[in-house]
Amino acid sequence: MEQYTVTGMSCAACAARVEKAVSGVEGVTSCSVSLLTNAMGVEGSASADAVIAAVEKAGYGAALRNAPGPAGGAAHETKSGASARTGVSRYAAEEEALADHETPKLKRRLFLSLGFLLVLMYVSMGHAMLHLPLPAFFEGNPLAIALLELLLSSVILIINRAFFESGIRSVLHGAPNMDTLVAMGSGISWIYSLVILFLMTRDPAQDAMTRLHSLYFESAAMILTLITVGKMLEARSKGKTTDALKSLLRLSPKTARVLRGGTEAEIPVEEVCVGDLFVVRPGENIPVDGVVVSGDGAVNEAALTGESIPVDKAAGDSVSAATSNQAGFLTCRATRVGEDTTLSQIIRMVSDAAATKAPIAKIADKVAGVFVPAVICVAAVVFAVWLLTGAEFSFALSRAIAVLVISCPCALGLATPVAIMVGSGVGARNGILFKTSAALEETGRIRTVVLDKTGTVTKGEPTVRETIPHGVTEEELLYYAAGLEAKSEHPLAKAVLAEAKKRGTGLPDSESFSALPGNGLRATIDGAEVMGGKASFIAQHCEIPGALSQKAEELAGRGITPLYFAKDGKCIGLIGSADVLKEDSRKAVGELHDLGIRVVMLTGDNQKTAAAVAEDAGITEVIADVLPDGKESVIRSLAESGKVAMIGDGINDAPALTRADIGIAIGAGADVAVDAADVVLAKSSLLDAAAAIRLSRGTLRNIHENLFWAFFYNVLCIPLAAGAFEKSFGISLSPMIGAAAMSLSSFFVVTNALRLNLLKIYKSENKTVRAAEKGKKEMKKTMKIEGMMCMHCEARVKKALLAVPGVADAEVSHEAGSAVVTLSEDVSDDVLRQAVEAQDYPVISIE
Repeated sequence: MEQYTVTGMSCAACAARVEKAVSGVEGVTSCSVSLLTNAMGVEGSASADAVIAAVEKAGYGAALRNAPGPAGGAAHETKSGASARTGVSRYAAEEEALADHETPKLKRRLFLSLGFLLVLMYVSMGHAMLHLPLPAFFEGNPLAIALLELLLSSVILIINRAFFESGIRSVLHGAPNMDTLVAMGSGISWIYSLVILFLMTRDPAQDAMTRLHSLYFESAAMILTLITVGKMLEARSKGKTTDALKSLLRLSPKTARVLRGGTEAEIPVEEVCVGDLFVVRPGENIPVDGVVVSGDGAVNEAALTGESIPVDKAAGDSVSAATSNQAGFLTCRATRVGEDTTLSQIIRMVSDAAATKAPIAKIADKVAGVFVPAVICVAAVVFAVWLLTGAEFSFALSRAIAVLVISCPCALGLATPVAIMVGSGVGARNGILFKTSAALEETGRIRTVVLDKTGTVTKGEPTVRETIPHGVTEEELLYYAAGLEAKSEHPLAKAVLAEAKKRGTGLPDSESFSALPGNGLRATIDGAEVMGGKASFIAQHCEIPGALSQKAEELAGRGITPLYFAKDGKCIGLIGSADVLKEDSRKAVGELHDLGIRVVMLTGDNQKTAAAVAEDAGITEVIADVLPDGKESVIRSLAESGKVAMIGDGINDAPALTRADIGIAIGAGADVAVDAADVVLAKSSLLDAAAAIRLSRGTLRNIHENLFWAFFYNVLCIPLAAGAFEKSFGISLSPMIGAAAMSLSSFFVVTNALRLNLLKIYKSENKTVRAAEKGKKEMKKTMKIEGMMCMHCEARVKKALLAVPGVADAEVSHEAGSAVVTLSEDVSDDVLRQAVEAQDYPVISIE
């Protein structure tokens, strides 16, 4: 999707006009315009020049949002010859586009307008109604007073001429907008008053004094001033809705310390290339994504995942741009730079989500597209009807003006995008990334969640539990198994390789390697044909001994996956590997059930192993023995009973993620799975899946509230302004009150959306449990600890203590050499001491 910045839009009618104009360009397949961020997302083969020309023809300005600038954007050659995109100019432009340039301008206009308006109100209303004194020259001189009102109101109209410029320009382009309504309301009041002023010059003094009270100069000025108040409040509130995205943009590091030619040099981050070595000292941010080459550190990844507890990093561990190294000295090798970094991808997802349009917004867009012309017609009809019923010209005009200034298309246009932006920001702060507005809306509507097993419900780090040879030794079985699995990326293959390395069996070379997804592997090792995989695959090529089959059944019943191996047409044994359930999987499944979600586990593993894992996780429905291409058809079948979300992390999950109504990828999963998904869980925690659903439902509820207010406001206020209740109940609205109401309507919608920042997307503890715990006496113990030198040490000690059952919290200080441990139940001193000393920190005393 190509993104553009659009200038000159003032309301939802403008956005609808731009969207319609660009959608008509040949080659454009889809277009969505965000009034909130002044962004436009365009898909298709149309050139940027053609798109920009269409926007300009519609009366607005446009420019590519990610156009390369002088500060960056050019490709840098990596050591491997590949280009590394910097993306710096794109996000600098993005931050500039999101900057609040309007509030300062509106504030200046407002203060100037208020200064002249106070004088105008004193002259027009204070003198006439409250009999406040005026200079002697004006006493008994209605013409002089009228001229002063003309002068003061004219100054206010000039100060706020932007309304007239935009309103007239939009009419000339055949697309009247909100500014047109404001300009018409204020302009007609001023012109009518000017006509009355000319008539006053021909009237006797007494008649002129009577006409003085019929002037609308103060109304013309008051309308503009009140609308400016609303615009300023709206601009400030809109600025807050993009705070999350702006904070992400500000995280982008500016420089990096790289090692080139044996020396350390500080260079702009856009000049870092893939393969460069860079160093990170304590307290510094990591400039690009990389892998630790040497050193130890404790990295705070809260900026990307929302987790505030530092993560230990050592050689071989990955690090991400914009995370902070709190302790230790790290030397890393750059793996992803520029727009390829994790931070850039997160920014892109949040930005793209804001630029796309949620399905629920289509109704409001259709209304906004015809709203202004319809209001102008209604105002004309109201004016004519009141004249025909015998009302005075001034009264009929007042009703028509009130209709013009009270109508608010902005509230309709902002109802959805402000909620989407705030919701996306809340998700980003918690490591939940929605790629589009539609994904944020639809996630809350899912009825079935399908979970992959390995890497999603389990940690994806299996270990070998059983080695059962047949006709060969254990070492021989592991030798051939390791040679076969060496070229596989499957987690079970890694388990076999780790076991072979542990036992020192050696790793032979393999030839003619081939993988049959969902079945097994085949290769030639030392001249022998070796195969490995599930029972059905091996059984096609050799006979499986009954004793092995029986043992495999037993292992599967315990949640251990059996892998059979054969050599030259003879079964040589099986290796049983098992994964570990993620700590939060069972809790997450329970929360999904509490949300009314049906949970199904879908895996290619055998039925018995899958059932054992599912039982541990609290999942009652299991679909096992499914090949990768079969997962997609299962998703299609489940979708017949409601919207389906698929949660996975592997390459084989990509088709199912794409087929599901909502694809949710575990952040630590394969790139292809992340690319295929609609939602990414950066923390790789299933609890975030439940949180994403709560956030989506809360955002959707907020959108409904905003749309209700926007429609209700116009449906109620337009008839009220038209005087529909004037004769029956004596209720009507003056143009000034209408302007005040209109100015606050958009502010109300934006403020309501900001309430999403207070939404609790993570389930709080059970009230009964909290009440019971509140009655317990809180227990604390203070431990004196030696050897802690830095925050890295603090993190290790705290992590060790929190792993002890019964420890609710631990406050660790390396400066004080202590740890204050809060206990939810009685824990012996010996247990606490062992936990800390296992990390090589001596415990001196426990009180």
